[in-house]
Amino acid sequence: MLSKRVRKWASLPAAASLMLLLSGCTAEELSRGLLPGEWGVTNHTDRITGLWTTSWTVLWGVGIVAWGLMFWAIIVYRRRRGETGLPVQLRYNNPIETLFTIVPTILVIGFFAFTARDMAEIEKPVANPDVHIQVIAKQWSWDFNYVDDNVYESGIQSQFDGEEGSEAALPTLYLPVNQSVQLDLSSRDVIHSFWVIDFLYKKDMFPADTNTMYFTPQVEGTYKGKCAELCGEYHSMMLFNVKVVSQAEYDARMNALAEAGNVGQLDNTYDRNQNLPGDNPEIRG
Repeated sequence: MLSKRVRKWASLPAAASLMLLLSGCTAEELSRGLLPGEWGVTNHTDRITGLWTTSWTVLWGVGIVAWGLMFWAIIVYRRRRGETGLPVQLRYNNPIETLFTIVPTILVIGFFAFTARDMAEIEKPVANPDVHIQVIAKQWSWDFNYVDDNVYESGIQSQFDGEEGSEAALPTLYLPVNQSVQLDLSSRDVIHSFWVIDFLYKKDMFPADTNTMYFTPQVEGTYKGKCAELCGEYHSMMLFNVKVVSQAEYDARMNALAEAGNVGQLDNTYDRNQNLPGDNPEIRG
């Protein structure tokens, strides 16, 4: 009959398996390292997922080795019954100290190199994007200027009051599938952050400055977006949707905005930060 100690240690793998089962994680979610979305949402998501899962695989390997060595030392060098006093004290184990210096150095250099490689690819500008859109953040919603079609949409903060249709009232950014996109990101007031969750990438938005994102959406669908930078009282309500649609549906949306009178481009008229330093009213704006 198994001892109580053996049964306790044998129950750990079963408990871990039960925890994964009860968490509802599918094999596909596990293969993506539990990241949201699915494979290939944009031309960058698989690269980001690969970096993430590879990093965790390496770190789990390092952890298993470290934990194994730790438990080996705990078990092999544990105090036996009847032993008294301190064990033999060891110092300056050069092989182990060298190992614990070289391995972390290799890991840090490797993570840095692969991260820099992927960041350079993600941030690479597209010379002639198919779609050019200006996204303007504001407390606590979003404006979208469709530059190529000279139309716009201006949103208000989410109004989730429990009534049906609240989700549909969110400002919605339309993108044509399989077309390269350039997003110019700026802010009217404080620092915000543009985050489409399933795109696995976000970028800060600063007053009086412009950041840029380049990507190609590859899977049609509706995706949730939000501000990822604490920006004030109603930060949690600064939500939007992204619809990746066919070219025909995208063109229809542009025509609908034009017919609704949303022609032209929203500028900095409503920006809060227009005053310049100095006491002279002529230069303060």
